[in-house]
Amino acid sequence: MKRLITNIQNAVEQVGGTWGIALKDLDTQETWDLNGDELFYAASVIKVPIMAAVFNAFDKGEFTLSDTIILKREDLVGGAGILQFMTPGASFTIHDIMTLMIIQSDNTATNMLIDLVGIANIQKTMKDIGLKRSSFYNKLMTVPVHIDGKNLITAGEMATLLEKIACGKVVSVYACEQMIDIMKKQQIRDCLPGKLPYNESAIIGVNPEWELANKTGWVSGCRHDIGIFYVGKRKMICAVLSKDVDDGKSLQVLAEIGKLIYDYMNLPPLSDC
Repeated sequence: MKRLITNIQNAVEQVGGTWGIALKDLDTQETWDLNGDELFYAASVIKVPIMAAVFNAFDKGEFTLSDTIILKREDLVGGAGILQFMTPGASFTIHDIMTLMIIQSDNTATNMLIDLVGIANIQKTMKDIGLKRSSFYNKLMTVPVHIDGKNLITAGEMATLLEKIACGKVVSVYACEQMIDIMKKQQIRDCLPGKLPYNESAIIGVNPEWELANKTGWVSGCRHDIGIFYVGKRKMICAVLSKDVDDGKSLQVLAEIGKLIYDYMNLPPLSDC
């Protein structure tokens, strides 16, 4: 893992800014972090803890994932996602809304789910998972002038969250399986997976060479991607956060880090690289 660490350090040093990175090889149990406890504005990465809170409420029997929510005009907000263009009055299942929140980073879907489970329950879920420094206070695209706090995360805690999901330790094994399945359907593929090889075969039923269950986040000057890499039989947790970096350069570096991790995972697991 030494060569991987060196290559990642070189990549981020070339573009400057502040980076928070946390890695864990789930096969060798090796870990590494750079500014792992540094706080970053969460952007859309906060949607992963929100998803966990929705599954927590489902697990308590507060609703089923097949229950529907009616889209109201006051729900519509800008930014990412397609629900803002849908007709108010349309209904969607909770599972579909949650899927849109993750795979399209839909802000309207996110706010609908925040209203469903409540800010206090999201905060409690995060605390129960062990996210002590990360925080959640505000819906997306509707932040009031006077706020109690900001949505903040650290690379180390996002890596912890992903590891617990990967190991079936958030809410339930079923919830973790569903969360990973949703994240694997991610449609925003220009960050960590941006330089990964084409992954489809002309032969039906062939297992993909790699999969990535991930969630991106972006506002101007702040770009993140966190995910669980599956390459062959190997697994790795990765959380990469950035701030005060040129948007184009941060995108390039995230894609480069993803490729470096992919190349490392194609090596024998005990290789000193």
